[in-house]
Amino acid sequence: MNREMTADEESGSRHAAIAAALREQIESGALAPGSAVASESELSLRFSVSRGTVRQALASLRSAGLITGGRGRRPVVSRSALAQSFDQMISFSAWAQSLGRRPSARTLELARRPAPLEHADALGIAPGTAVFQYKRLRLLDGEPAMIEVSTFIEAVGLLLVDCDLDGGSVYAQLGACGVVFSEANQSIAAVAANAEQAELLEVPRRSPLLEVTRIVFDPQGSALEYSHDSYRSDAFMITIHNQVALSRSGVGLTLVS
Repeated sequence: MNREMTADEESGSRHAAIAAALREQIESGALAPGSAVASESELSLRFSVSRGTVRQALASLRSAGLITGGRGRRPVVSRSALAQSFDQMISFSAWAQSLGRRPSARTLELARRPAPLEHADALGIAPGTAVFQYKRLRLLDGEPAMIEVSTFIEAVGLLLVDCDLDGGSVYAQLGACGVVFSEANQSIAAVAANAEQAELLEVPRRSPLLEVTRIVFDPQGSALEYSHDSYRSDAFMITIHNQVALSRSGVGLTLVS
């Protein structure tokens, strides 16, 4: 049986919609880090709601770390507001550039080798099948941020030989060669930095790292890449956005400024 929405439910629906609209502008870069958000009165007029409803929307964005300011001060987009979404396929380089940061890489290894059991299972190939693997140190504005270890099936890995691994997005370069990355399964874990990771990331040994494990598929569902990305946990945090009555949640990795 249908029932009318109560005043509280209607207000909650409206402030959630306003927050979602502003969040989309922030995460798309339309509202850049450091820029001012419209005032309460401007937002009230734009969305035809009360200032109390606008305050609720801004409070939810503030609690999520997306904006700063309040108590008479105009809200401003947080310097660390843009997140690397795990709901979207986006390269580290493209994400960093969207933040106005300078991404770079230092390639530590590129090798063709037999696939160990774990990698073979992830890629859906027989153990010992030839794969290509590279290890890169990713930097933001020249500072170490993440270690990337990626293993590709041989057909894709052969293309890496002609890629500039230090000079930009590998996904973009492989895409230009006709490789289509369609979707990915990703998992996140907390791990302790081993001696090599600690040295590369310039953190104490056994410091906590955020490890993102990813399997990337082509449009036909065949695995192309299996990777481990190890992020400095003092520079990044995981953010999760939930909304009532939606089947999906937005999960992202946010740069801590």
